[in-house]
Amino acid sequence: MSNITRIGNGQGFWGDSIEAPINLLKYGNLDYLTLDYLAEVTMSIMQRQKLKNPDLGYAKDFIDMFESSINLIKRNNVKVISNAGGVNPKSCSNKLIQIAKNSGNKLKIGFIEGDDIFNSIDELKNKGVSFNNLETGESFERIRDLVTSANVYIGSFPISEALEMGAEVVLAGRVSDPGLVLGPAIHEFGWVKDNINRIASGTLAGHILECGAQCTGGNYSKWWNVPDLVNIGYPIAEINSYGDFIITKPKGSGGLVNKETICEQILYEMGNPKKYISPDICVDFTSFDLEDLGQDKVHINNVKGFKATDTYKVAISYFAGYKASGQLTISGPKALEKAKLTANIIWKRLENIDCTFEDTSTEFLGFNSCHKDISVNNDNPSEIVLRLGVKDKNKKKVDRFGKEIAPVITNGPPGITGFSGGRPKAQPIVAYWPTLIPKELIQTKVTLITS
Repeated sequence: MSNITRIGNGQGFWGDSIEAPINLLKYGNLDYLTLDYLAEVTMSIMQRQKLKNPDLGYAKDFIDMFESSINLIKRNNVKVISNAGGVNPKSCSNKLIQIAKNSGNKLKIGFIEGDDIFNSIDELKNKGVSFNNLETGESFERIRDLVTSANVYIGSFPISEALEMGAEVVLAGRVSDPGLVLGPAIHEFGWVKDNINRIASGTLAGHILECGAQCTGGNYSKWWNVPDLVNIGYPIAEINSYGDFIITKPKGSGGLVNKETICEQILYEMGNPKKYISPDICVDFTSFDLEDLGQDKVHINNVKGFKATDTYKVAISYFAGYKASGQLTISGPKALEKAKLTANIIWKRLENIDCTFEDTSTEFLGFNSCHKDISVNNDNPSEIVLRLGVKDKNKKKVDRFGKEIAPVITNGPPGITGFSGGRPKAQPIVAYWPTLIPKELIQTKVTLITS
């Protein structure tokens, strides 16, 4: 391989390992560090934060990470690409500028706007966008007044544009997950939209990296074969100008990179394997060649793609009522039988005061909470964790459920413990509504600021 750029991903989600990006900066010999913080529900949380405080609405963990590593980033000449901007990339960028000034570093930041359409929904509806549910066909009118966020999955070219402008850090909102890797590759090699197979290859590389260590031995079905999960290394893509790439990890780190760990990650959120849709391209996930080179290196080439669709995917979040859950540990002889009785007592007591719910959940952790009735090997466990949950639009009813958990400790069957954390309280439910929007209605804007 020649003309190689090394791109490492140090965050697969908001809440991933704090040390992972630092270790990649120290030991990854990177050109680019990508950091993926966003999920569908995350956008709604950030939108609420911004409504309360117009300076918020981004991933605050990213600020902490950047402050602790800015000198390392500058010293190693690593460019950082992240969607940590959430619904407020401008404010997030301003925070980074202040960090740069405080540390005595010069810094150029490019931030991308245009994906957040929360305040433009009615205007876009007037232009003919239905926003009907992509999966169910339901009318958007059912949830219009309940919407809490609306973000378009934009593509990779605005990231490349920011890098062309000289940005050392690129901050975006809801770009596609693979786009964090594809954008730098487009910039490095001068790829254009007509380079369909190269764009497809960069998209596949981004898809493999997007969940962090999930492709380097994390969450691997043969977990017993993975060495040193304590010090698992996060993934690096070595991409060349033709689109061929190698997936690896820092030398000496834990984890495992082989054909199986890579293929398992490729299956993640794949959809139609013949037509993986991203904003920039459609990729045939059955087309490529994959070779295990050994020593934690897997080579991928001959990725095929075809023209992108005319629409962007939109992730809309909306308020869908309230939920609460509580749990108790039941131990001793006949633990499962006592747990079933305890659940019945609680539900019947609520029913006796006309407190019923849209939906309820009864789980016996240690018996069937994950697999239900598919795999039951022990009908007489010595302890069970009983977990009960409710969902309803009436907040008072949900809170009333929380008051019925603790009493059974002394007025139910014996051997009940494990009640901690106080009464379960009602929490808002954020639901997901996928839809589409014509690409010509979305305009992105890239702004460069310096410290």
